[in-house]
Amino acid sequence: MKTSLFLSAQFDPGTEIADGIDGVLAQAVAAEQGGFHTLFLGHHYLAQSAFLQPIPLAGYLARATTEVRLGFGVLLAPLLNPVALAEELATLDVLSGGRLTVGMGAGYRRRETEAFGVEWPDRLSRLRDYVPILRRLWSGETLDLQGTWGTVPGAGLALRPVQPGGPPLWIGAFAEPAIRRAARLGCSWLIGPKGADAEVAANLALYRETLVEHGHSLDRAYPMSREAFVADTHEAAVAGIRPHLQRQYAGYKSWDDAQSIDLDRYIEEDCLVGTAEEVVAKLRRWEAELGITEVALRLQFVGASQDEAMEQIARFSADIIPAVAGGAQAGGEHR
Repeated sequence: MKTSLFLSAQFDPGTEIADGIDGVLAQAVAAEQGGFHTLFLGHHYLAQSAFLQPIPLAGYLARATTEVRLGFGVLLAPLLNPVALAEELATLDVLSGGRLTVGMGAGYRRRETEAFGVEWPDRLSRLRDYVPILRRLWSGETLDLQGTWGTVPGAGLALRPVQPGGPPLWIGAFAEPAIRRAARLGCSWLIGPKGADAEVAANLALYRETLVEHGHSLDRAYPMSREAFVADTHEAAVAGIRPHLQRQYAGYKSWDDAQSIDLDRYIEEDCLVGTAEEVVAKLRRWEAELGITEVALRLQFVGASQDEAMEQIARFSADIIPAVAGGAQAGGEHR
């Protein structure tokens, strides 16, 4: 199993942003040196925190790293133009030497879609349409394109990605129709940070069933994102992460699309929290029972200290990654 890092590249208003960026860069370099597989970035507009936008930040990190992959978990693709996306993501793949993985999602905040003039249902059709457009443009085809985003005859890219056919495309989804949509498109499903094992297993079953129905291979990446914290005792790990998650989900509820959560159940069942031995055991169970091939872990939260983030990266690098790195690997788009 591969262990990856979700970088929380957002800061409290009033934070010295230059210091925040230095912190993100230090985490990225430490993660690369510690054996993390991918650095994932999130995407939001009009956030209440100072949110670094992921495409330019990925370019910055590409310059500062050499081996670790760069990814989005997830990019709000329907808010953007597909031709611009194709060109900008191809540019990132070139700048990174072919290290890009593109997770995309439809989004769940009406404030964001309204800001970009995207009708709420249209975000779903755009996501569905963008996947083949990106793949075909990256493969060198010339297309006559038309959609609610615009019209362009004879669209083609002179700039091609380093990875043949372009970067792997993953789809982040929670609801059954969205999970099935990811399968129909032949994209790996990026499992979100919420969902206990039984729920994830049921959704993976319908995802794999839909892949087969549409003639897509089951040999692919099965990535999952989780909140994580490791400590010397289980109680210390829970105490370490609980204030961060409490603040994080209170922030979500203040947005226009409120999310409610049973925090104690969430920490124990959905998150990756505990001693190193408990964390390794849970990762091995996800790999053996669910077929998970990669976990993207948030180890740093808005308002948390840089020292805590670096300590968590160091702990996972020393105690977790070596213990789970030798498992079976999936093929397909997992690189």
